[in-house]
Amino acid sequence: MGDNLIGSSISRSIVRPTPSLLLHRPFHIIPNRTTTRSNNLQFSARTTLTTSVSSMASSFMPEQARVPTALQLPSPSITKFKIGLCQLAVTSDKERNIIHARTAIEEAAEKGAKLVVLPEIWNSPYSNDSFPIYAEDIDAGSDASPSTAMLSEVARLLKITIVGGSIPERSGDKLYNTCCIFDADGKLKAKHRKIHLFDIDIPGKITFKESKMLTAGETPTVVDTEIGRIGIGICYDIRFQELAMLYAARGAHLICYPGAFNMTTGPLHWELLQRARAVDNQLYVATCSPARDAGAGYVAWGHSTLVGPFGEVLATTEHDEAIIISEIDYSQIEQRRTNLPLEKQRRGDLYQLVDVQRSSSQ
Repeated sequence: MGDNLIGSSISRSIVRPTPSLLLHRPFHIIPNRTTTRSNNLQFSARTTLTTSVSSMASSFMPEQARVPTALQLPSPSITKFKIGLCQLAVTSDKERNIIHARTAIEEAAEKGAKLVVLPEIWNSPYSNDSFPIYAEDIDAGSDASPSTAMLSEVARLLKITIVGGSIPERSGDKLYNTCCIFDADGKLKAKHRKIHLFDIDIPGKITFKESKMLTAGETPTVVDTEIGRIGIGICYDIRFQELAMLYAARGAHLICYPGAFNMTTGPLHWELLQRARAVDNQLYVATCSPARDAGAGYVAWGHSTLVGPFGEVLATTEHDEAIIISEIDYSQIEQRRTNLPLEKQRRGDLYQLVDVQRSSSQ
């Protein structure tokens, strides 16, 4: 690509319409002479369903399915907003990567995004050899971490929330794969260190072991922002449904997964896992990948995506650079949870999800 700065990163994105909840044929209009009887029957059916769900809830003890009890969804100041997913080309030039990421964030904000998400490992090539070279000491301040200094500054100037993808982080003698979240004042709200390290061996396809260089994080991350409560996972974290369930139980509206699935697992699992995490927990899921570089040592699948709480793909793209702009509307969460009242139907008499961190703090 040479030494020139990369230009505009906008490319075509695919937006899919939300499927209708009414999957069957519409009901026929009943003549006026039977309207009263029909209304009575419908009222009776609704009453029976409500009574049935209430009865099941009593015997199934759904409130005990999550320990401690699941938290209520909070009410953020902004409940409907645009999100920008910046699928970026990553080079071996760190300074260039930082400038390019800033340009993409500014472009997304110009298009109305109040929340911008970056990819996993966007300031460095994705390799164990590169991680120690490109790592930054985030806690040491802006001079030691130019990548997060940029994110803080641009969040403050543009008055947006940024889920800053991930970068290699140095802390003492350890390295982490770390995502930083900045609020509209440029304040570092949270820092998520990848919990599940990517150790994979598919003979003849791909072998990669993050654990040779990186240390696993120890803490699930849920952060309150002006645009809602967000759970954070990084790439391989998406495969572990317990983490997503925990985030839902903590009242998350949205889970963001910066990730870089590969050419083996990407076609099979990338969209599948996003839709599964969203529909199982009835919340939004956003992912952001690096753009594909066929000449890199690790080739990313791409296909950054936003999925709604009914498992519907709201927006996605292919493998080239792209800035995807789509809308999140939290009222859809309540609607879907009313349509399918899973919280009232869990079998707390048979199984439990135990949030160890919350349990220990109580």
